[in-house]
Amino acid sequence: MKIPADLKYTNTDEWVKVDGKIITIGITDYAQNHLSDLVYCGLKAEKDKLVSKGELIVEIDSVKASAEVNSPVSGKIIDTNQSLASTPEVINTDPYGNGWFYKVEISNLADLDKLMSAADYEKYCETRGN
Repeated sequence: MKIPADLKYTNTDEWVKVDGKIITIGITDYAQNHLSDLVYCGLKAEKDKLVSKGELIVEIDSVKASAEVNSPVSGKIIDTNQSLASTPEVINTDPYGNGWFYKVEISNLADLDKLMSAADYEKYCETRGN
């Protein structure tokens, strides 16, 4: 299981890449592995939409389960990964690269303080078993 050290994580398996006030959001390797083969990815927020922390932003279906992804921060959507609609399997093969969902201009930097480091997320995953 890959857990890049330069990202932040949620206990609901989203990852966040921070670049100043711009953050990129996706799901972790742990999440995509447990979902298995993804067959659908529906982005629920459009560019320029304001999203709130905890708001539903993505619905995912796999061959064995469905999942919802909630925004780990509040802010304005500045970019969406529309290619996932036709190629959701990219999330399985490249969750930390081409499998990203959104880029958001964060409105409250304090939202980042509530996210886990890679080491903390790794320990959290270990407590959950396989």
